[in-house]
Amino acid sequence: MNRLSTERSPYLRQHAGNPVHWHPWGDEAFDRARREHKPIFLSVGYSTCHWCHVMEHESFEDPAAAAVLNELFVSIKVDREERPDVDKVYMSAVQAMTGHGGWPLSVFLTPDLKPFYGGTYFPPRDAHGRPGFITLLRRIAEVWNTERENVLDSAEQLTRELQRREYTDSAATDIGGALPELAVRQFSAGYDALHAGFGRAPKFPRPAVLSFLMRRYHAAGDDAALRMALDTLTAMSRGGMMDQLGGGFHRYSVDARWHVPHFEKMLYDQAQLITVYVDAFRITGDASFAVTARRTADYVLRELSAPDGGFASAEDADSADPREPSVKREGAYYVWEKKEIEQLLPRDIAELICTQYGIADGGNVQEDAHGEFTGRNILFAARTAGECARELGLREDDARNRLELASAALLAARIKRPRPHRDEKVIAAWNGMTIGALSQAYLSVGDERYRTAAADAARFVWEKLYDEPTAVLRRRYCDGEVKHDGLLDDYANLAAGFLDLYEATYDAAWLRRADLLTGRAVTLFWDSAEGGFFDTAGKDPSILVRTKDAYDGAEPSGNAVMVMNLLRLHRLTGNDGLRSCAEKTLKLFMTVFAQAPQIMPYLLCAADLYRSAPDHCLIVPKGAEDGPGMDRALHASFRPWMQCVEVNDGTSRFIGGPLAFSRTLPSVEGRRTYYRCSGFTCRLPVTDAAAAGG
Repeated sequence: MNRLSTERSPYLRQHAGNPVHWHPWGDEAFDRARREHKPIFLSVGYSTCHWCHVMEHESFEDPAAAAVLNELFVSIKVDREERPDVDKVYMSAVQAMTGHGGWPLSVFLTPDLKPFYGGTYFPPRDAHGRPGFITLLRRIAEVWNTERENVLDSAEQLTRELQRREYTDSAATDIGGALPELAVRQFSAGYDALHAGFGRAPKFPRPAVLSFLMRRYHAAGDDAALRMALDTLTAMSRGGMMDQLGGGFHRYSVDARWHVPHFEKMLYDQAQLITVYVDAFRITGDASFAVTARRTADYVLRELSAPDGGFASAEDADSADPREPSVKREGAYYVWEKKEIEQLLPRDIAELICTQYGIADGGNVQEDAHGEFTGRNILFAARTAGECARELGLREDDARNRLELASAALLAARIKRPRPHRDEKVIAAWNGMTIGALSQAYLSVGDERYRTAAADAARFVWEKLYDEPTAVLRRRYCDGEVKHDGLLDDYANLAAGFLDLYEATYDAAWLRRADLLTGRAVTLFWDSAEGGFFDTAGKDPSILVRTKDAYDGAEPSGNAVMVMNLLRLHRLTGNDGLRSCAEKTLKLFMTVFAQAPQIMPYLLCAADLYRSAPDHCLIVPKGAEDGPGMDRALHASFRPWMQCVEVNDGTSRFIGGPLAFSRTLPSVEGRRTYYRCSGFTCRLPVTDAAAAGG
């Protein structure tokens, strides 16, 4: 029987009605496989994954495929967002076997959980000389029954290779050195000068890369690095990658032009992109970057706020086609036929909006490998309001007003369509990213809603996911259930979010909690023998490999975020043990840096922080009306390593070391006073935030 009906994971619930006898990951499934001497079929995915839906419909809902699985295998379903530790082990195995990976992840294991064959999506039927899923299942079962010793030997060898240490300690003493310049050259070599972004299609946003390039400009005045980042941000915000009506970004671009996206929307993308667009605004003063940051933050507040608190994980790529409600299609919620727009709007307004968004009679999708968008249009900023005005003989302000009204009308019509599924999981790591992003957005653009939402989410996550008696952070909350011990990235990203939230509130409780989470992460994940942080605490025997990752991909690595946190806290507390852990982690990865620094851009940012002089703005408050809202000018420019500290009662009890002197700093003329300190030198105090920030 299918055992997923009692699970709270939206992904597992999606499969609870399959005829496959699915088990969740756990001892019941493992014991059955050992008892019956059957191989395990492990399927890993997530609830908003388009190709996961395709394989479910084609194979897992097929009684014939289910019968073969039920007879010959023990089948296990895993939500990769709940169990990234499981996903990472078997994704590494499939990448080692095939050279590529992705979701759905399909892996065949021995009863002791060792992988021996795998892939991603398997089509249902034999075609083009390749076996379909049922044929593949029968062949694997036959090999298992007739060549079991060879299979076991192969699985053992692969597992040993996965368990081999990837990193060894480095004798390097110059952390960073010439590696940032090498990384910039590597990014430049892969840069698409025509369309912006890196590499060929599909193109991913990779916010960690953009953060690194902007920090490289700040540290070394590298104009070329900055231009790559800014042009990529501009191209993404103008393309179909961004939801031009509702705000927020889709997962990636299928084509090189940023026009045709894969339509799912992930919380972790929104959080990181809010931050990099805020940074771009601070560097350039270009209001278009602030507008994009605000539209993305507004999307998060409007569409991803979870009912109990915190932020939901994602929105699906697929939704019911308004013309065929029984059929789900990728992007159905977002795409338009031209005639729909012409029916919704007056003729002249329809012409204007079609001009801006590049809407064509026969559709505007050139890259459509699966024929999903025939006759449909994906909205993108084909022209600015000024260009539309000139083309149609209008005044620019008139065109802009009409476009805003028309876009609002299209959005109102779109809201009536069947919405994509939303994954309701509240993930600690992703909420930490979002808390930090909304805090930075508040500091930059001053919208009080962002600070309020960040603080509300932080309180919810702390109350629901952190267990104070055991000092354990849990990974996810869903439908009233808290489950799974937190991993390194949960502790690291939540602590980072709390550090940012402190600067948006000056509530020292968030400093103390960031420090507590960081200390617990050191206890649980630190490798005292070689340095660096493991991804897991090593307490789950079903996890064959205790990985130690530093790759900054869709999300920054836990090691990179931890180094940032350790250094930021060291500069506040004077605790040299924190800096020592950061230094050892950076040195550990120096060998990998030297070979391919471009794979760890956020860790290179952390190395830049390590090498930089401390930069503090110490603020002596006066009166209850004082607060972060008075300090926005401090955050108007790009100062990535500046830390703002309000010397109030709570903060005074937390800070120490070189900042201990700040407890007795006087105010000037009874006014809110700013002391800007770099290294061991402070400027004369001022009472103007803009002067302190300069």
